[in-house]
Amino acid sequence: MVVIRLSRGGSKKRPFYNIVVADSRVRRDGRFIERIGFYNPMAKEGEEALRVAQDRVTYWQGVGAQASETVTRLFATAQAKAAA
Repeated sequence: MVVIRLSRGGSKKRPFYNIVVADSRVRRDGRFIERIGFYNPMAKEGEEALRVAQDRVTYWQGVGAQASETVTRLFATAQAKAAA
């Protein structure tokens, strides 16, 4: 199964996550099919904390990819921000 999930990067105590499309059997930070955005929970004022390529999300969900719970919450945040 193909999943849309977070892949951790960054240094110790400074997380940075890429939103990736990957095979569910591959480890969290391993090989992925496509990078469709990023999430920076430590973003300071004025920095971009979340970027998602909404067209690619729509495509991957259209072909059957399942998003993780956290990524689903982030997508809702991105859509609310885009609508405002």
